Amino acid sequence: MGEFAHNIDRKGRLIMPAKFREDLGETVVVNRGLDGCLYVYTMAQWQVVYEKLKTLPSTNKDARMYQRMMLSKAAECDLDGQGRILIPAGLVQLAGLEKECVIIGVANHIEIWAKDRWEKVEDVEEASFEEAAERLSGLMEM
Repeated sequence: MGEFAHNIDRKGRLIMPAKFREDLGETVVVNRGLDGCLYVYTMAQWQVVYEKLKTLPSTNKDARMYQRMMLSKAAECDLDGQGRILIPAGLVQLAGLEKECVIIGVANHIEIWAKDRWEKVEDVEEASFEEAAERLSGLMEM
């Protein structure tokens, strides 16, 4: 959990926050996320996601599309000695990453956002946060 600001360099390298590095291990999976961000999973977390994706029925058009979209962009990325990952150019472009990024911890994964996209999403979600909490109240106890 947490929110951190870091810059991505011209080569597509992004420093992972020190708070996350120990848990990430040496290799992570970076993938297309929802809402315009990228998801980062540990190898163990990715295996859980991958196993769930494999159970989707191939006879269902939405399932086939979702598998394609999730698996076609997934990339294993190693953390270098400085705690950076090299994000493939296609994923950098997909998420609109140019310089300033926001990295947030979300339950079982990390999200990487272009700063401007994150600020827009955060503004919209902040406005409906309490209503969403009310709608979800039956699903979880606080």
